[in-house]
Amino acid sequence: MREAVARAARGQIDADLGGEVIKQRIARPGQGRSKGYRVIIFFRRGAKAFCVYGFAKSQIDNIDNADKQQFKEAAKRLLALTDKQLSELLQRGDFMEVKTK
Repeated sequence: MREAVARAARGQIDADLGGEVIKQRIARPGQGRSKGYRVIIFFRRGAKAFCVYGFAKSQIDNIDNADKQQFKEAAKRLLALTDKQLSELLQRGDFMEVKTK
């Protein structure tokens, strides 16, 4: 996931679903990204990224419109969290921080 977020930060976004929701490809061990996994990320460049949903390409072909809308609404709420609110959620164990560096 770190690599997927790092690629997005460099502008290498596999699919922009709108509303600060992106879909990135993640390679399967020993294979490329095209037949691997997908992860939905709530992404605000230079600020925050939340990896919220992952799936194998072989299990789900595409995200439908209803799911896209729900992801957009959730992204709006999560990306609006203040640093204090996010810190409290991390301390409670509701979220896990993954550092990119």
